[in-house]
Amino acid sequence: MLLYIILGLLIHLVFFASIFDIYFTSPLVHGMTPQFTPLPPPAKRLVLFVADGLRADKLYELDENGNPRAPFIRNIIMHEGSWGISHTRVPTESRPGHVALIAGFYEDVSAVAKGWKENPVEFDSLINETRHTWCWGSPDILAMFAKGASGNHVFAHNYDAYSEDFGAQDVTKLDTWVFDNVKEFFHAARNNQSLFSKLNEDKIVFFLHLLGIDTNGHAHRPSSREYLNNIKIVDEGLKEIVSTLKDFYGNDGKTAFIFTADHGMTDWGSHGAGHPLETCTPFVTWGAGIKYPQKVLAQKFDDTYLQEWKLENWKRQDVNQADVAPLMAALIGVPFPLNSVGTLPVDILNSTDLFKAESMFTNAVQILEQFKVKMAQKKEATLPFLFTPFNSLSDSKQINNLRKARSYIKQKKYDEAVSLCKELINLALKGLSYYHTYDRFFLAFNIVLGFVGWTSYASLLIIKSHCNLTRGVSKEVKKPSHLLSCSFIAVGVLLALFLLIQACPWTYYIYCLLPLPVWYAVLREFPVIQGLVTLLLTFPPSHFVGYLLLFILGVEVLVLSFFYRYMLTAGLIAFAGWPFITPLWTRAKSTSLSWIFFCLLLAVFPLMPVVGRKPNIFLVYEALFPLVLSCLMFVWIHMEQETLPQSVVFCKQKVSNIQFTYNTDITQFRDLCLDDIRRAFFLVFFLMTAFFGTGNIASINSFDLASVYCFLTVFSPYMMGALMMWKILIPFALVMCAFEAVQLTTQLSSKSLFLIVINISDIMALHFFFLIKDYGSWLDIGTSISHYVIVMSMTIFLVFLNGLAQMLTTKKLKLCGRPKSHLT
Repeated sequence: MLLYIILGLLIHLVFFASIFDIYFTSPLVHGMTPQFTPLPPPAKRLVLFVADGLRADKLYELDENGNPRAPFIRNIIMHEGSWGISHTRVPTESRPGHVALIAGFYEDVSAVAKGWKENPVEFDSLINETRHTWCWGSPDILAMFAKGASGNHVFAHNYDAYSEDFGAQDVTKLDTWVFDNVKEFFHAARNNQSLFSKLNEDKIVFFLHLLGIDTNGHAHRPSSREYLNNIKIVDEGLKEIVSTLKDFYGNDGKTAFIFTADHGMTDWGSHGAGHPLETCTPFVTWGAGIKYPQKVLAQKFDDTYLQEWKLENWKRQDVNQADVAPLMAALIGVPFPLNSVGTLPVDILNSTDLFKAESMFTNAVQILEQFKVKMAQKKEATLPFLFTPFNSLSDSKQINNLRKARSYIKQKKYDEAVSLCKELINLALKGLSYYHTYDRFFLAFNIVLGFVGWTSYASLLIIKSHCNLTRGVSKEVKKPSHLLSCSFIAVGVLLALFLLIQACPWTYYIYCLLPLPVWYAVLREFPVIQGLVTLLLTFPPSHFVGYLLLFILGVEVLVLSFFYRYMLTAGLIAFAGWPFITPLWTRAKSTSLSWIFFCLLLAVFPLMPVVGRKPNIFLVYEALFPLVLSCLMFVWIHMEQETLPQSVVFCKQKVSNIQFTYNTDITQFRDLCLDDIRRAFFLVFFLMTAFFGTGNIASINSFDLASVYCFLTVFSPYMMGALMMWKILIPFALVMCAFEAVQLTTQLSSKSLFLIVINISDIMALHFFFLIKDYGSWLDIGTSISHYVIVMSMTIFLVFLNGLAQMLTTKKLKLCGRPKSHLT
């Protein structure tokens, strides 16, 4: 059993890790040449305000009295600058949002392994390209840009990490600290000649990170008085900082200002997914190089925000979050960040048409440089006759389009030049995606091959060792022919040479070579396969098809439960009718009634709103769920014992008298039967119910962090995550302990039933593997990947849960000197 567990665990770890090579590889490339607009920029300096966790609607909407919640920002919108919504991508977290704003690309997903704090791969950013940058705010955000910057031109001023306390009475001090320190900084600069000289140079940036709104949103919700009052404080602080800078620089008109947010927040105070409340953030810009407000009669937007905010007559200019980086670079005349994929929003610029066209040309060349490097890397690592280039953007088309754009600029056809550059940018971005996913089909094919091989091998192990279906067939494994062994060795050598020639990463060798020993082990069991097929042919076709359709229906219900929680309700209602189609109703009526009652009671929970979204004390959230689940698990143990005839169970005894402390690997276990597949399915279904019964673990923002505030208020992602996982683990432990008891009471080998469970989970995982998307919205892509990861994690996690359940059900505890056994 231990050997099978270790083998299965290693294989599933490989399958799990493969998703990071197929979908989670870093999109960044290096080796590009910096590109910048050759004309004088409109601004000498830029101030970037990022209000962490600020929703667009909460900033722009009027308060209950019909007055602007942020009067200074409202005045900017109407009299000084441009405004709109900055659309973010998932994950809507602090680090990915700031990376998109300042570096211009959407976060390298491998950064999640470092808690969104450190750089897994070094990248270029606006801050790295400036002459000097001063920044104030949270140590988590400032450190990653200061660390990634070359030289010593970045000066970070941050408060202590322990100041980020969700339990603090007044967290607006996080923002007032920033404002106070900035004002003191400029006051002190008047008496410091060296600093004064630096501040009067060009190409400098001031970055103010404001964390108070996000902290208040987590602690009190975005509709709370604390959150809304924090917005007013930030608005007042912005007014003071703008006045301070104008006074310091003598109102020289060379300062550009941008106010935005890294992400929004749901009504229940969380973020991380793709709800519009999380992805719609404010974007307000004014000052040097920015267009003044434009009054319009009508605007075309699908949402109703303009009417709600009373801003329908002021032109709204939406941007993608990554577009902010090239905008800032163009305003102060620094090279565009090398890894940026943003498109310069030229409609916001208040400059000459020549400057707009030259800036767009620079933007196109900068993104095209990434495409060229990516293509060259892939071409060098692929055999010439196997390389398939991105035909939509050939070398000749690149040269012709660039020449054409340059010709348009010389002919003063600036609109045509801008349009052509945008087209070139779109093609280059598609090309980047093409080469980034170039090996995806090849890797996916090998993973699917390994999946099918492992599932087949596990099924053969079950049939061979724990089933009487092949009793009439010789179970002795014949010595495999030399031809079979040599064939697999030859294929392995050829594959290894193929990968070596193409200089593939070492992980590719694992993914491509792993299916070989698995399928070799499957083909070694050919006599068992032959006997199984022979026996299956003796079954009535209607019975075989009926059982197959029932199994497929069960797996589909499990898969659909990831998308629709009410499928769990449908399954539990079907479970409630189980006693009526079996002798259970007549054999154990009271137990059957208990089973029906608790199945129907548990079926109510998936119909309720997801925990954490809206407070409702009358629903009591999660408090009743573990209790009802425990009761159903207790009844399940009794029900499973009643399903076995008296002749099958040797010395059948009451569950209450069974001792669970002896070794479960005894020789008295019976062979498997078809009903044991139902037991394994019940386990997987109950585990899914534990996942989705009161929440949706597939989404990072569906569980409320408020439950851990009573233990920890200072922001610590790893500790908070550990506490959340411990809370989530409790229902799983209940289900697994019940499953252990079911195995023992029905005298069933834990190894055999466990292998069936693993097979069902693997079939689900393979199902989700085919459902993974690399197109559509980022929310769809992220959700499809998370489903696969969850099922694969569950398969690996079952090994841990199985050991935990055995410890909880078989060990003895000593309380006050007296031993206490685990009895049911």
